[in-house]
Amino acid sequence: MEIADIIGFDLCGYPSSPQQILPVSAEYVYQLDNGLTLVGEPSAAFQSAAFSLLVPAGCRYDQPAHAGLAGLTCEMMLRGAGDRDGRKLITDLENLGVERGESVGVSQASYGGSTISKSLLPALTIYADIVRRPQLPGDQLEAGRAVCLQELRGVEDEPGQKLMTELRRRYYPDPWGRSSHGTAEAIESLAIADVERFHAARYGPNGAILGVAGKFDWQQVCDSVEQLFGDWPIQPSDDSVEEVEGRTDSHLSYESNQSHIGIAFASIPYRHPRYFEAWSAVGVLSGGMSSRLFSEVREKRGLCYTVYATLHTQRDRAAVFCYAGTTAERAQETLDVTFRELVRLGEGVSDDELARLKARIKSSLIMQQESTSARAGSLARDWYHLGRVRPVEEVAAKIDALTAASINAFLAENPPQSFTAMTLGRQPLEFPDAVS
Repeated sequence: MEIADIIGFDLCGYPSSPQQILPVSAEYVYQLDNGLTLVGEPSAAFQSAAFSLLVPAGCRYDQPAHAGLAGLTCEMMLRGAGDRDGRKLITDLENLGVERGESVGVSQASYGGSTISKSLLPALTIYADIVRRPQLPGDQLEAGRAVCLQELRGVEDEPGQKLMTELRRRYYPDPWGRSSHGTAEAIESLAIADVERFHAARYGPNGAILGVAGKFDWQQVCDSVEQLFGDWPIQPSDDSVEEVEGRTDSHLSYESNQSHIGIAFASIPYRHPRYFEAWSAVGVLSGGMSSRLFSEVREKRGLCYTVYATLHTQRDRAAVFCYAGTTAERAQETLDVTFRELVRLGEGVSDDELARLKARIKSSLIMQQESTSARAGSLARDWYHLGRVRPVEEVAAKIDALTAASINAFLAENPPQSFTAMTLGRQPLEFPDAVS
């Protein structure tokens, strides 16, 4: 699973049954015997409730010849489950007012929804069927395949997205840099038997995480989750990974009047004790109209129409990915100026820059606390990355404790360096010596 979200709640431990659950701050945790973890944050302040279910069924488990199978499986699982065909499945969710979303990442498949409080348990009942008892109708395979191919073509037709997808593939060793969209050749070759095998092998409770937030009764949710998922059989699985170095090309030819630039360098993952220093440094670099990249590359020089940097973190690895989109005529200058700003970040940040960043962070914290879907996702992601959930108070305290001196000490020890870059456009660009 990949995150930029830093909001969560703390966890000191979990008991062995719902009746023995000990609340920590405002959240609760219940571990099913089969390995599924329920993490909750009930609050009467909301009228809605939301859930986020993470299952270890990401595209890292695709065989090279089956690139895109995890995504196709996710698509096919929504075409009927339990005793509902595809039409009734969607109709019942809509009748419950569920705003839903599904996605496949490198390590996990994610299923989430938000609705009014009284519809939470009926929605969870439907999703238990989706992940446990999908119909996987063979007569709809071609329709599912067409959806996956359309999504893949959408990436291919969006040059900025295509570039950053390929940059991640080059920067990380396989399978960690994979795109869940796969390849057209592989998707065209997949049969319904491949989908059935993937579901049987990867969709189980071991390692699954269910986050629930909003207005709900904790004991009632525990009882329902036990009933819905308690007899979900554990799937034997092999999580071993054979890493393969990524691509080596640095330019993708693309007929366009635009040029697209991507640069990556190493950082630290969310679970690292100095993550907040790393994250804040990137926030000074990018994230608002007063950030360095926006100010120096776009506003002062007018070099590009889009420029940003983001800290991309997986469980055990992380990197900063920077993107700039510009005209072919100004591409080399854009690359040079952007690169200089990345290097200059290693010289440190100022107190004024940090003050502006903290104001943006606190605003974001407040807004995310007002969204049950954001809270549910944060609970599940925190548990996945940390094995606990950070309280908002802990996050706020870490942010308040940040100083320019602490960030600069981190940057002095971990300056942006060993850059990896790719470009997409008519002509390749000349990279600085520090870029591979």
